[in-house]
Amino acid sequence: MLPLVLEQVSFVAGGKLIVDRVSMEIVEGPRTVILGPNGAGKSVLMRLCHGLLAPTSGTIAWRGAVNGRLRQAMVFQRPVMLRRSAVANIAYGLKLNGVSPRERELRARDVLEAVGLAGIADRPARVLSGGEQQRLALARAWALGPEVLFLDEPTANLDPRASRDIETLIGQIRAGGTKIVMTTHNLGQAKRLGDEILFLNEGRLVERTSVDRFFTQPASAEAEAFIRGELPWN
Repeated sequence: MLPLVLEQVSFVAGGKLIVDRVSMEIVEGPRTVILGPNGAGKSVLMRLCHGLLAPTSGTIAWRGAVNGRLRQAMVFQRPVMLRRSAVANIAYGLKLNGVSPRERELRARDVLEAVGLAGIADRPARVLSGGEQQRLALARAWALGPEVLFLDEPTANLDPRASRDIETLIGQIRAGGTKIVMTTHNLGQAKRLGDEILFLNEGRLVERTSVDRFFTQPASAEAEAFIRGELPWN
């Protein structure tokens, strides 16, 4: 279904320009990490790509969609858990995607096993720890078999151990062939999980380059300042 093509995309909310004429392609292969200071427009750009928001101007198109179907999913910084068990949270998402009752139960339990949550499959999702809820949210998305997975600050509210678990799980999902696009405020995580960096500042796409080049040879004064910690963090 890739590439995802953005052409001169802008987004305005409350009279404020949040995303400013961004043009780019997201292609198969490299893990893409979106970085930028507070207010740069990272999360809004992610929501535009996912289709939760419509651009104020410009166009966004999936050039490889088959019969209009888009196999993509998104996991948020604070995942929303339904008032049902962990396994039922996953099964409900599969139901919405037309999976048969028997298959969705099997698939839901298989993916819980894969993420290390089989032991809490029948517990209410809303009583799980923050790390468990985030793993469940990733499992729920993974069960859909997405070609592209958008992750918005997936470890922002987690302790170091839970963050490592999530990073490991992201690696598993990527190893299965899913394209990863994520935002993070953690530069170490960007280095560990990314292949390319999209650097935003004040809604503009300032720089797009490999992870190594971004951190060793930033091409813009804004990127240099951000790496030095001289721009506000998200």
